[in-house]
Amino acid sequence: MSLDSETSTAATSGRDWFFPSPSFFRSSSSQYGRRFYSNPKPSSSHPISNRPPAASASGIRHRRRVKFARNPIPAPTPAPTQELPQISDAKNASKNNLSFLSQFRCHLALAALTIAALLLLLLRNMHLQSQVKKLQGEILNLNLRLRAFHELDSMNITSSTLLDDHFSSENLRRNLSLFFSFTLLFIPIFIFKYIDYVSKSRFSDNISEQVSLNKQIAYRVDVFLSVHPYAKPLVLLVATLLLILLGGLALFGVTTEDLAHCLWLSWTYVADSGNHASSQGSGPRLVAVSISFGGMLIFAMMLGLVSDAISEKFDSLRKGKSEVVEQNHTLILGWSDKLGSLLNQLAIANESLGGGTVVVMAERDKEEMELDIAKMEFDFKGTSVICRTGSPLILADLKKSLFPLDLTLCDLQVSVSKARAIIVLAEDGNADQSDARALRTVLSLTGVKERLRGHIVVELSDLDNEVLVKLVGGDLVETVVAHDVIGRLMIQCARQPGLAQIWEDILGFENCEFYIKRWPQLDGMQFEDVLISFPAAIPCGIKAATYGGKIILNPDDSYVLQEGDEVLVIAEDDDTYAPASLPMVWKGSLPKDFVYPKSPERILFCGWRRDMEDMIMVLDASLAHGSELWMFNDVPEKEREKKLTEGSLDINRLENISLVNREGNAVIRRHLESLPLESFDSILILADESVEDSAIQADSRSLATLLLIRDIQARRLPYEAMASQAHGGSFSKGSWIGEMKQASDKSVIISEILDPRTKNLLSMSKISDYVLSNELVSMALAMVAEDRQINDVLEELFAEEGNEMHIRQADLYLREGEELSFYEIMLRARQRREIVIGYRSVNAERAVINPPAKTERRKWSLKDVFVVITEKE
Repeated sequence: MSLDSETSTAATSGRDWFFPSPSFFRSSSSQYGRRFYSNPKPSSSHPISNRPPAASASGIRHRRRVKFARNPIPAPTPAPTQELPQISDAKNASKNNLSFLSQFRCHLALAALTIAALLLLLLRNMHLQSQVKKLQGEILNLNLRLRAFHELDSMNITSSTLLDDHFSSENLRRNLSLFFSFTLLFIPIFIFKYIDYVSKSRFSDNISEQVSLNKQIAYRVDVFLSVHPYAKPLVLLVATLLLILLGGLALFGVTTEDLAHCLWLSWTYVADSGNHASSQGSGPRLVAVSISFGGMLIFAMMLGLVSDAISEKFDSLRKGKSEVVEQNHTLILGWSDKLGSLLNQLAIANESLGGGTVVVMAERDKEEMELDIAKMEFDFKGTSVICRTGSPLILADLKKSLFPLDLTLCDLQVSVSKARAIIVLAEDGNADQSDARALRTVLSLTGVKERLRGHIVVELSDLDNEVLVKLVGGDLVETVVAHDVIGRLMIQCARQPGLAQIWEDILGFENCEFYIKRWPQLDGMQFEDVLISFPAAIPCGIKAATYGGKIILNPDDSYVLQEGDEVLVIAEDDDTYAPASLPMVWKGSLPKDFVYPKSPERILFCGWRRDMEDMIMVLDASLAHGSELWMFNDVPEKEREKKLTEGSLDINRLENISLVNREGNAVIRRHLESLPLESFDSILILADESVEDSAIQADSRSLATLLLIRDIQARRLPYEAMASQAHGGSFSKGSWIGEMKQASDKSVIISEILDPRTKNLLSMSKISDYVLSNELVSMALAMVAEDRQINDVLEELFAEEGNEMHIRQADLYLREGEELSFYEIMLRARQRREIVIGYRSVNAERAVINPPAKTERRKWSLKDVFVVITEKE
C-alpha cells in the first residue's frame, strides 16, 4: 500500500502515530529520513521538503504519518537470528528487573508501614506516659503545697524530686525494652525476606548461575540439623529462651512490673497457654496472647521431637540395630538351614547352667528371623536367642563406637569381643562364594583380634579353602568342613551299618559327648587303670602336657599320666563324672584270634559330589582288594575323568578298587533298572552337585531316587526272601536289626539329605536305612563352640589315618553264656588295642553309649555288638 495514495482524515481531537517496521529501527538514520507532512496527500511531483509543516489556521490537528524515502540506498541487513534474541532477552531482563524492583519496593513500603505503625504505637504510649507524668507532677505540686502548709522540711521535697527522676528513668527503660523487643522480633524476618536480593545484586553482573545466599543458609541449617545428633533439641531450647526473653522485655515495656517478674510471667505464658487470661489492659493482653501462641508452637515442636525420638527408638529395636550388652555368650554370624538344629544343640548344652544367651546376626530383617526361629517349635531350656540385623563382612556393623582420643575399639553391636565362641555359618548355595564370604568374615573379626575372648568356629564347604581361613585367622580359628564331614561319615556308615546312630548320639548333647578335664589325683597312674577309674564316664584319650597339649586318642596302656595332663572322656555332662577308687576287675583272655579278615565289596554312588575324588581315595584306603565302585550319574565319562584329575586323583594308581562308570539320570526308573541294584553291598545316594544350590530340590531328587531303588529291589527279590524279611521285620525299617540283616542279605542304602526337616520326615516314614543330613554338622559346630579342643578329636576320627569308630561282633570278646561286666569287656578289648565305649543288644532299638553299672556282671549274646575306638585298618 503506497503512502501517497493514503488520504488524511478529518481533523480529530487526538493524534494517530504510524510506526515503521523493525527493519527501520535496525537501519541507520542516514539512510531513512523521518519527515512529517501537514498535507494529507502530498504530490509526488514536488520534491520532498525537510521543513516541518506549518500549523493550520483553524487550529485543527492533522494525523501525522511517517514516510520513508521511495528509493533508499540499500544497506545490508543483519541476520535476524543474531539480533532478535538479544533484543528479546534484553526486554525480558528489563521486565524481570522492573518486576523485581517493583516487588522489592512494595515490600520495603510494607515494612516501612509496619515499622511506622509500631513507632506510632510507641509514641502514643510515650504520650500517654507523659500525660501520666504531668498528672503526677501536678499531684506532686499539690503535695508540696500541703507539705509547705504543714511546714514540712526540705528533705522530703528533695526525696520527692528524686522519686520523680527515678520514675522518669524507669519509663525510659520500659520504652527502650519495648522497642528493643519489637526490633529483635522483626529484624530476623526482614533479613530472611530480603537477604536474597542482596546476593542477587552482588552477582548481577555475572552471567553464570549463582546460588542465592538464602539457599546457602537453608542448606547449612539442613546440614546442621541432619549431622549433629543434638541439633534439634538445641534449636528448640534456643527458640524457647528467645521467646521468653522477647516476651519478658515486651511485658516489661507495657506493665509496671520489674524485669525478673516479667521474665517469669513470660515463662508461665509459654508453659501454659491459659495463664494469659488474667492479664489486664490492651497492651499486656496483646503481648500475653503473642507469647502464648509462640508457646503453643514451641510445645508442638517439642511433642514432634519426642514422638520422632520414641518412634526411632522402637524402629531401631524392631529392626535389630541396637547394641547387645552381653558377656560369655555365643555369637552366630550368618543364616542357613543348619541354624535350627544348631540353636537346639546350644540350648541343650546350656541346660545344666540354667540357660545361656545366643546372639544371631545376619543380613535379614529382625522380625523375619524371630518368626523363623519361633516356627522351629523346640524347647530352648532357658536359653535366650537375640537377633540382630547386620553384615558380618563389614567391620562397622560389628563395631558400635570408638573412643574419640585413641580410636580404641570399645563397644560392639553384638558384643563380639565378649563372646565365648563365635560361629560363622556357611551360606546355602555356591560353595566357593560361601567360603569367600566366610574368609571375609574372619578378616573382619581379626580387626578386633586383640579383644576377642573366645575362639572362632568357621563352617566351610570346600576342603581346599581350609588353609586360607587358618592362615588368616591363626590360632583363633577352628574349621569344620561340612561337605567333607558328611562324605566321610557316609562312607563309614555304608561299610558299618548302624554307625550313623552312634555318631548322632556322640555328636549331639542329648546323650553323651566328649569332655576334657584335669584330675590331679590321677597323676602317676597308668592309662589301663584310668580306664576303670570313672564309674560314670569312659576315658578315650589323654591331652599330654609334655607334647604341647596334643590330644592322644587310644594311648598305650603303659602311658603314665604326668603333671598337667588332662583326660578325654565320654560322659553325659561335664558335672556328672569324677574318678573313684579302682575296682577289682578280672581281665581274662580273648576267645579267639582277633584277626578280622576283609572281603571285597561292591558299592554304588548315585549322583556326583564336589569332593568325589576325596571319597574315592578314602574308599580305596579302607576297602579290600578287588572291590568295585560303581558311579551312576548324568556327568559324561570324559568329564568325570577330567574332574577327578583336576582333584589330584590318578585313577590308574588306585590299589584296592576299580571304577565302573554308568551314565544316566538317577530319578528315571528306566535308567536305574539297567543297574544290578540287588548285587550292591552299599548304595550311597549323594546330593547332586547340579542342584546343590537348592537344598529342597536336592532333597527331592534324593528322595525320588531312594523310593525308586527300594521299589526295584523289592520287585527283584524272590517271594521267599520277601516273606522271610516281612516275618523278621520290614527291610526298610531303620532299626539296628534291620540294618544288620540288610548288610548280609542285600544292600544298605545311605541317603544324604541337606535339609534337616526332610531328614525328620524320612526318619518317621522309615523308608531309608539311615539318613545323614546337615544336622550332624550342626552338632559338630555346637560341640566345637563349647570346647574347641574337641575339634582335634573329631578331625582324627574323620581323617584317613589315626583312630576311628567301629562296630564289632560280641564273639570277638566273649564266649557263649559267659557272664562279664562292662569293665571286664573293656580290659579284654585292650588286648586288641581298642576302647569299648558302648554296646547294643540283639533285641534293642538303639545302642547304649557309656552304660551305667559298669561293674555289674550280666550274660551277653554272641549276636550283640560293641562300639569301639580303634586304629584304622
